[in-house]
Amino acid sequence: MIRQAIVAAATLSTIALPAVAAADPVIGQPTPCVKVTDLAGPDFSVKQCGVSDVDQHRAGLENNGGSYCGPSSLYNVLHYWAHEKNAPVGWLTTKVKNLAPHDQADYGVITNSIGRIGTDAKYTSKGTNLTNLRTAWTIATKPARDAGWAAVTDGVSTHTTPDFGGEMAKKLARGPVQMIYGRYSAGPQNSLQRGGGHIVTVTAVDGSFGGDTVQVRYMDPARAADHGVGDYLKTQSGYATVTATLTKKAVHQYSPVTDDPDTDVDESLTPGTYRWVTRWQLTTPDSTATTTRLVEGFNWFDMAPPVG
Repeated sequence: MIRQAIVAAATLSTIALPAVAAADPVIGQPTPCVKVTDLAGPDFSVKQCGVSDVDQHRAGLENNGGSYCGPSSLYNVLHYWAHEKNAPVGWLTTKVKNLAPHDQADYGVITNSIGRIGTDAKYTSKGTNLTNLRTAWTIATKPARDAGWAAVTDGVSTHTTPDFGGEMAKKLARGPVQMIYGRYSAGPQNSLQRGGGHIVTVTAVDGSFGGDTVQVRYMDPARAADHGVGDYLKTQSGYATVTATLTKKAVHQYSPVTDDPDTDVDESLTPGTYRWVTRWQLTTPDSTATTTRLVEGFNWFDMAPPVG
């Protein structure tokens, strides 16, 4: 009898609605994100939903956030665990679960949170590194661990991981990962020399286990449609996903010697070193980059609620 009532109600609703095809999209409404976790067989396809895309360029951060890609991308990871898994992550009275990036009222608190992550990750004017960002994760997840949650993190290098793409898929199936790539230009003796780097939040990956090419999608904290327009440093931009191809490469890398300002000798005049390393070249369809972008590794994160 209950089932008949539901069918009857559905029939009445259908009659009352205007003639619109079932497949017609609602204008202005984004396509709902559907999580995918397919690790069976020789190919993999993984996609996470509920990951934020906070801007790194913000008023209140050093140099308007120019080197805050690491802290911003880690905030995206914490947002996922707070909003999708209800993990009580944050700092003192600030809980990520209570913050919404697109709510202007929360903009200042989120900026302060990104700054706090930077402090915990030993931020300098050159940015942060994956190792120290894992320390910042450990600090931000302390409230959850105190409440009985388990929280772990580690890093994966392209040079020491034979199946880098497959490993990324496995870790991404548990939650978003932080990926770092270096910007390389021509060095001496047909080498490539690193001149800086960038950190993004990976949300999807497709490829084959043991393969040399994967497709990834990620949130880039430095990219925003409103960059440089109006009060862009005081407002959150719309979310956007970047699609890229990663291709495995053997790279002849040159590393110059850095001068130590505390000595009388200019160490930078000392010849640098060369080595062969494994990297994954990142390319995007619309790229105008003048450097070669080479992925060097990623941080993965996992949490589990209290048992019982």
